[in-house]
Amino acid sequence: MDQSSKISCPNCQTSIDVNQILYRQLEGDLKKKYDAQLVEVSRQQEKEAALFAEQKRQFEEVKKKENELFKERLEAKLKEEKSLMNEQLKKQLAEENSEVMAGIQKELQEKSDKLKEYNRMQADLERLKREKTELKEEIEMAAEKKFSQQILFEKDKIKRQEEDRMELAMKELKKQLEDQKKLTEEMKRKQEQGSMQLQGEVQELAIEEWLEATFPLDTIEEIKKGARGADCVQIVNTRSKANCGKICYESKRTKDFQPTWIEKFKADIRDKGADIGVLVTEVMPSDMQRLGMKDGIWICTFDEFKGLSNVLRESIIRLSAAISSQENKGDKMGMLYDFLTSNAFKLQIEAIVEGFTTMKNDLESEKRSMQRIWKSREKQIEKVVTNTIDMYGSIKGIAGNAIGTVKALELPGSDEDDDEQSTLELE
Repeated sequence: MDQSSKISCPNCQTSIDVNQILYRQLEGDLKKKYDAQLVEVSRQQEKEAALFAEQKRQFEEVKKKENELFKERLEAKLKEEKSLMNEQLKKQLAEENSEVMAGIQKELQEKSDKLKEYNRMQADLERLKREKTELKEEIEMAAEKKFSQQILFEKDKIKRQEEDRMELAMKELKKQLEDQKKLTEEMKRKQEQGSMQLQGEVQELAIEEWLEATFPLDTIEEIKKGARGADCVQIVNTRSKANCGKICYESKRTKDFQPTWIEKFKADIRDKGADIGVLVTEVMPSDMQRLGMKDGIWICTFDEFKGLSNVLRESIIRLSAAISSQENKGDKMGMLYDFLTSNAFKLQIEAIVEGFTTMKNDLESEKRSMQRIWKSREKQIEKVVTNTIDMYGSIKGIAGNAIGTVKALELPGSDEDDDEQSTLELE
């Protein structure tokens, strides 16, 4: 373990690992937030289940009332018809006494017909009851299926959002923990700059790691800090052909878009002999609302970067194959540039990335929330670092050179001064 990350308690002389304390604190904060989100999802599911049960109870009550009303109407109708038949029978007996037998026969026939009609109505009633029961079961099954699908969809949506949201957050936290070992002056300078350089480095690392993981056949060349050129270069390879083309990536994560980036990036592309240049930026130019091409350079956000890189790589492979089949029939680089800068290709890119644009709108609210959380954690880290420095300075002022030197908490050149002081004391 690096001794520069440790300090000793002035009272009990216990060794304290500052990095471990910071890591556990950050890990606990993330775990609490994730557990709170899971509890909120469970609460929402219980609320929806209760609503479904209430709707089911109301449906049962309405069905019961309708059955009772139908039964009352049927009984009243039968009673009315029976009374009407009795009256008709009496009238016929009084008026047509001479034709008693014929009337009785006719009456019996009518009763038989009515009995058949009644039986038919009974059969229809049973059929309606059966259809109502089947319809009820179908409605309940459809509602349960829809409810289950909705729950699964919400769970998958939350999971995807959480994974996408935590991708950059975890990398940034990892970078912050590693930077705790650096000099105090470097840490203060980064904090004064609003950790803008740190955020840019995190995005560059995320781009490189995603390209390496997604396209294992390709060669991803990282441009070292201080060297001229883009942040990284992707050399497109296939199983049948190497170096189908090159794509240059430049990462910018600042508050304002600088038009001078484009000309500098174009010069870097020419220097690297690349075919396409992609500028991944936090803030789009003032005349662009979404992904698009500007002065021969593709400009997009980090949310649109993944979809764009897939389409550009596939286009380079197809054009390379087409050019290979038509060697010596034209300028390959001219053909590639003409196609990639055409309006048809731009429309294809915009159509494919349409889905990523929808995700961007959903992530905006989460981004604002995460920025608030990051700001709070930056203040907490700054507080811990400041208190650590103060405690170390106090102990150093009391004990002097009797305690070990923590390089991360010393100014540059302080070791040389200490050596000179020790030499003078010996003399």
